[in-house]
Amino acid sequence: MTLLGRLIGRVAVAGLLLALFLAIFRSGMIERYFIYFPARELEGAPSHWGLAFEDVFLTASDGVRIHGWFVPGRRDVTWLWFHGNAGNISHRLENLRLLHDELGVSVFIFDYRGYGRSQGSPSEHGTYLDADAALTHLRSRPDVAQDRIIYFGRSLGAAVAVELATRHPPLALILESPFPSVPYMARRTYPFLPVWPLLRTRYDALAKIGNVQAPLLVLHGDRDTIVPIEAGKRLFDAAREPKDLYPIRGAGHNDTYVVGGQDYFTALARFVDGVIR
Repeated sequence: MTLLGRLIGRVAVAGLLLALFLAIFRSGMIERYFIYFPARELEGAPSHWGLAFEDVFLTASDGVRIHGWFVPGRRDVTWLWFHGNAGNISHRLENLRLLHDELGVSVFIFDYRGYGRSQGSPSEHGTYLDADAALTHLRSRPDVAQDRIIYFGRSLGAAVAVELATRHPPLALILESPFPSVPYMARRTYPFLPVWPLLRTRYDALAKIGNVQAPLLVLHGDRDTIVPIEAGKRLFDAAREPKDLYPIRGAGHNDTYVVGGQDYFTALARFVDGVIR
């Protein structure tokens, strides 16, 4: 075979491989691998931290069964918690206990489909359906004051909370370590792979935050190397008033409440007290 023939053959193979990669990428398989990191096994329960709780199973509108925990508090304020993209609700137990003890709020935390004891596999649309189901459950409970539900979203959960808030305004919205969108994060994390125009998963909180009509608090570690604080500030700048930004000095992405210490919980308590007056 001539040199030209070998070259044409290699170009053809490369083209086929590229076409295959793009086809798989467009299917969403690769996206799910890079976005969601669920864990199935629960590593504890609120009772292990001395908290009374209720196991809750609910069904999303597409029939997927979702699992969560309702932890009653001493105040008539309910914290609807949207966690991040890794692990499951059992990996938030220490944080849950501290929020419950320091703020006195009731907490409802649930796992998205594909996480923990929730059925199915995760997707952007699926997480939105799961959020709807969680709010519907809270609205059905006689022990929840309907006008005192606060959404709390961390990282990927912040985008889920923003989306829900555009359709069902909460008493207030708290976002911790949020990002503007998945394409934004893809450009930052994988600058050598210019595939963000092909992404089907968007979680475009930046495009939606301006439609949220609720008091907003954004918390972000100033040493976050996963989602830089500039990303949180960008989302904050696009939001309506009233809003407040609380940088957590020395905190990364996953240690905000640990590094923030008592000042972190004081900032949360001050914000909550301000919106329920």
